[in-house]
Amino acid sequence: MRTLEEIQAHKQELHAEIQKKEEEIAITWNSLWQPTKANTKGEMVTHIIANSITAVDAFLTMRKLISRYGHIFGIGRKRKGR
Repeated sequence: MRTLEEIQAHKQELHAEIQKKEEEIAITWNSLWQPTKANTKGEMVTHIIANSITAVDAFLTMRKLISRYGHIFGIGRKRKGR
């Protein structure tokens, strides 16, 4: 059996460990979504093209999903039954 003090100490250790992990995750998450700086005009053009392709891909994917499954959520056209 553990005493109440041991349980509280263990709880505080776990809480500190969770806080540390949350900070690590936040740092990693922010670094993933930080835009990169283009050093040359070629890199700038490459970033613009990559971002444009990503935006078009996201638009087409959403359009495809809404056309197929939008009727579930009341979005888009409904398919007629036979």
